[in-house]
Amino acid sequence: MRLGQGHIGHVPRLLAILWAFTRGTAWLPKVRSPFTDLRVMCTVIRRGWVRVAFDGAWPVGFIAREGSRIHALYVHPKARGRGVGRALLQDAKAQACQLDLYVLQQNHGAWAFYAREGFAEAGRGTGAGNDENLPDIRMIWYAREAL
Repeated sequence: MRLGQGHIGHVPRLLAILWAFTRGTAWLPKVRSPFTDLRVMCTVIRRGWVRVAFDGAWPVGFIAREGSRIHALYVHPKARGRGVGRALLQDAKAQACQLDLYVLQQNHGAWAFYAREGFAEAGRGTGAGNDENLPDIRMIWYAREAL
């Protein structure tokens, strides 16, 4: 697996990865149109926030990060359990002394993944700040050197 910077040519595959989760998660409300997802993906790629994990020539996961804030991390269902998410997080950790993110409380798998990767719960919210309006958890990771 290799990592690289996301570019506009990756958009169709990255949207397929995103939609595999959003459309395949029964408890997650569908709040954005495909056009909105396309617009947002193009915006974050143009801003340079997206790093992509590749299996051969194909993107199998991505992370969208603005400074210390992780906005999204998704791995294609067929690539889960192979270290893709961990590799994307390790890449982000190598570039920052602190990272933070919000995970939906109902997303137990993501919460457990981030906890295993050294993120600690820093607070819970009602969901007023997320697209889905679902309760969330703020999680923070600090580099050992920063502690």
